[in-house]
Amino acid sequence: MKPITTEKIVKIIEIENTLVFEIEREKNKEEIKKEIEGLFNVKIKKIRTLIRGNKKRAYVTLDKKNPAIDVATKLI
Repeated sequence: MKPITTEKIVKIIEIENTLVFEIEREKNKEEIKKEIEGLFNVKIKKIRTLIRGNKKRAYVTLDKKNPAIDVATKLI
């Protein structure tokens, strides 16, 4: 699992309280949720996944009590 940080994704972090990760294609949403909640000690509201080419991205929307910008600053 690797965080993705582009200008567009920084806007998503700020506006939608969502983090974006590049993940292994075999992982399902439940596995992603357990891993992120364990690593960052946050609550997840929703997970959306996108497969483009040979890569899979997970858009992880955090609960309002956990600002995504705080988690993102720890990652960078």
